[in-house]
Amino acid sequence: MGKTDLCLSLAGFLHSPIISADSRQMYRDIPVGTAAPTPEQLKQIKHFFIGNLALDQYYSAATYEEECIGLLDTLFESHDTLLMTGGSMMYIDAICKGIDDIPTISEDIRQEIRERYERVGLDAMAAELKLLDPEYWAQVDLKNPKRIIHALEICYMSGGTYTALRKGIRKERPFRIVKIALNRDREELFSRINSRVDAMMANGLWEEAEKVYPFRHLNSLNTVGFKELFDLMDGALTPEGKPQTMEYALDKIRRNTRVYAKKQITWFKRDPEVKWFHADAHQEIMDHILGSIGQKE
Repeated sequence: MGKTDLCLSLAGFLHSPIISADSRQMYRDIPVGTAAPTPEQLKQIKHFFIGNLALDQYYSAATYEEECIGLLDTLFESHDTLLMTGGSMMYIDAICKGIDDIPTISEDIRQEIRERYERVGLDAMAAELKLLDPEYWAQVDLKNPKRIIHALEICYMSGGTYTALRKGIRKERPFRIVKIALNRDREELFSRINSRVDAMMANGLWEEAEKVYPFRHLNSLNTVGFKELFDLMDGALTPEGKPQTMEYALDKIRRNTRVYAKKQITWFKRDPEVKWFHADAHQEIMDHILGSIGQKE
């Protein structure tokens, strides 16, 4: 969508580093699959939260909130304006609104619940959640294993319910927030997504997926681009019972990326504080930001 070039330009003009709010670009060893900034771009502008985690390292939106707010406190000592960019909705909300004080899950509990999920399946885990936290069970997407597992982890770690900890109270921040979102016409957006998948393959996505294939069970790799290629490597079949091909896997990546992009748009359109711009309207975006922070170009 042209976000990277725009952010580099804005960061240079505002004399700001770039704080990433992308939950997957934090992991090392998968820069192609996560479309992380290139080494040249990282040299051009200082970035934070890029390639700072090992693939097997646990991380959450709550951890990000704690670490990022501490970083912002430090950076604001020498910067009047800071630029945050990314598409992970929960991570952005963690900074803009704050999230509930959820306990850090111990590795023992995380492993125990993960192993139980692999042994008994999603339906049994959902039934367990219904017993422990019927209120959350009634509203959660019962087809989403990540959310079911996360809720069970919190129930066991806290000794109570996830519902009781989900207060949803917005936290006050000691800084003003200007939110913008980029969009394109539907056909243009989908065409660029398709081209981006082709470019990622040309830049070594398959080789990167092969390299991390032994770690495919990790949550850091449970993401579009890798899941589809792992299925191909595993010899998965199509719904018609035929062996998957590379083109079939790439079509799935394109389709799933489009679905995720639509989810992002829907999420941000629910926020009345977000100002929308066409991704190529750089001068209009710059004028809006400068006007919002009280500067003149």
